[in-house]
Amino acid sequence: MIADEIKISASGNVYSPREDSHLLAGAVERYAFGRVLDMGTGSGIQGIVAAKLGCDVTFADISKDAVRQARANASANGVQGRFIETDLFSSISSRFNTIIFNPPYLHSAPTKNGIVDRSLDGGIKGRELIDRFLSRFREHVEDDHIVLLLESSLNDYQQDVKRLNANIAGSERLFFEELAVLAFR
Repeated sequence: MIADEIKISASGNVYSPREDSHLLAGAVERYAFGRVLDMGTGSGIQGIVAAKLGCDVTFADISKDAVRQARANASANGVQGRFIETDLFSSISSRFNTIIFNPPYLHSAPTKNGIVDRSLDGGIKGRELIDRFLSRFREHVEDDHIVLLLESSLNDYQQDVKRLNANIAGSERLFFEELAVLAFR
């Protein structure tokens, strides 16, 4: 698997690849093609896998630190791409064949000082970012496209499987949740 050969570092508030990242990377390896948007890139692992497959990748994240980290990881792995700081699609006008998104999906959990970790916080119900993404992605896909979206049983991914007529491109049960990669057109 390509993800096993990639060198990734993450620091500070940049999401470090975990089980969900590796599950999604397996789907990226099987399905990604053409022009790819790695939305919420974090460390850049998904975009790097896609670039290693020969895809033309745009790495995008709301966090300046994440965009910087993704750029450094891409360079360390010998791949190139475009790097954009954006709140979901706000600074993106292009269309893509593949959109990859591993959103924060945990329910809001403010820290002692009231600050939330944006790399983990999916809002009150854990779906706020997912729902915003799903309301806008169609404006940014080519006719021939696939979307790979990681969700959790914590935010009831089954509702999106039905609503989007999605396939499960991979799943993994952890001790407190089930992760699933939804693949849909």
